[in-house]
Amino acid sequence: MSIRWTYAFVDRRIELLDRAHEFWTVVTDTRLSAPRGSRGEFVTLVPDGADACVKVQGVGEGHGGAHLDFCVDEDGLPEFVRSALRLGATMAAEHEGWAVLRSPAGQLFCAVPWHGESVRPPVVHGSRLDQVCLDVTPSLYDAEVTFWSALLPDWDSRPGSLPEFHVLAPPPGLPVRILLQRLGEERAGSAHLDLACADIETTRVRHEELGAQTVAHGKHWTVLRDPAGGTYCLTGRDPETGGLPGAS
Repeated sequence: MSIRWTYAFVDRRIELLDRAHEFWTVVTDTRLSAPRGSRGEFVTLVPDGADACVKVQGVGEGHGGAHLDFCVDEDGLPEFVRSALRLGATMAAEHEGWAVLRSPAGQLFCAVPWHGESVRPPVVHGSRLDQVCLDVTPSLYDAEVTFWSALLPDWDSRPGSLPEFHVLAPPPGLPVRILLQRLGEERAGSAHLDLACADIETTRVRHEELGAQTVAHGKHWTVLRDPAGGTYCLTGRDPETGGLPGAS
């Protein structure tokens, strides 16, 4: 049983979906699929000449965040779900052929069938949406690192560039990485999207022209808020490899 593909979900308030759709299609150089769901709350961001790896979902509370879908061969999906539960996940919603789970720290993720996706979208405008960052409360951080490392044994699990970070880099070809970030205080966890940028400042200016607002600057990243109210980060990583400049 192995992960065959990954999707990053942009979760935004359903009444602001039009703003999210407009912004993220331009940022990722994609077009919208037909909407799905009872309220049209799901869309896929479809690239030309490659397979999609980003979707947008309308949610009912807060400003939204992000989550991951893990695509598994259909016959291996039940075992993936059982493995997640054995390792400490809980079932949030069970559907025919797919499941929504919660990690030990409460992060939602989905186990879904693989439909043959294999071609990663290219870097566009000097950046690539390639990472979901899980913001974890300090008391659950070690358990969360242990959980994800055990659930994804084929992924490269290693400490990040700072003590509060831990990276799970997928095997070559998979489009979305995981970063675990230990928060500085005990509060509810969340998740956000990260883009790897060849030049953070150039990307920031372009995103602001599209309606984003800068929230904060870090050592190797800039935090922005998109027009639908969700925060995300521009990070100084190589858009091709996902790693920091000079990293092996």
